[in-house]
Amino acid sequence: MSTALVTLWTDVKRRLEAAGVDTPVFDARLLVEAGASVSRLDIVTDPRRVLSDEQVAAVDALTRRREAREPVAHIIGRRHFWTIELAVTPDVLIPRPETELLVESAIHVLTPDQPASVLDLGVGSGAILFAILKERPHAIGVGIDVSGDALGIARLNADALGLSDRVDLRVSDWASDVEGQFDLVVSNPPYIPSKDIDTLEPEVARFEPRLALDGGADGLNAYRAIVAALPRLLKPEGTFALEVGIGQAEDVRALAEAAGLSTGPAKRDLAGIPRVVNGWRAA
Repeated sequence: MSTALVTLWTDVKRRLEAAGVDTPVFDARLLVEAGASVSRLDIVTDPRRVLSDEQVAAVDALTRRREAREPVAHIIGRRHFWTIELAVTPDVLIPRPETELLVESAIHVLTPDQPASVLDLGVGSGAILFAILKERPHAIGVGIDVSGDALGIARLNADALGLSDRVDLRVSDWASDVEGQFDLVVSNPPYIPSKDIDTLEPEVARFEPRLALDGGADGLNAYRAIVAALPRLLKPEGTFALEVGIGQAEDVRALAEAAGLSTGPAKRDLAGIPRVVNGWRAA
């Protein structure tokens, strides 16, 4: 029995709705594109195209994984973030839209035509650091992660984006092995309280790396380690930007100010949540 492209897309969408997926329309398009090797333009301009049995079977296999709540980024192996596309695996945290606010905050303090050095603590896939470097072509970066597997993905992404000659990716437990000073330090560290992780949506609780999620009993363990290192990592007048979880902004600001750093008001995401803590080291 022949199956049209639009029919398959509709069927996948309905299956994802029944499975409780939050974004069934968007995810169905991505799964059909990946499984049937078609483009978004094909779906829009040639919806009655008849697909082969092999194409239908491939889409079905991907859909079964999404019905089990495996993240679509893991299934198709990539994720769009800011203006770049990244390879993504279960070894790294999937970049979130709200994290683009961290990139926006970072590039705001870097002059486009001046050299700058950027340190990303917990670089993961490279999303934050590479987005910044794409926007600031005279900047260079250092990316730190405790996971060698995560750094392997970051290196693949750096190569694909043409950034390998501008980044240094290293294994370290936060900044314990980092020397030198930087114009900008950024981080999106683990900030979920340990007891809350298993209550998160299945895509996160079951499939994302716990190492990138678990912030300890109060969610602030990583911030304590990072903020303690910031005074030696920042150049005089150097700045930092840290993504924080819900209700954590004032606690993180207090940690920074106790370490002798200055902070500004936390930046709010599109939902109105204080999401990015910015600050600087005095001259």
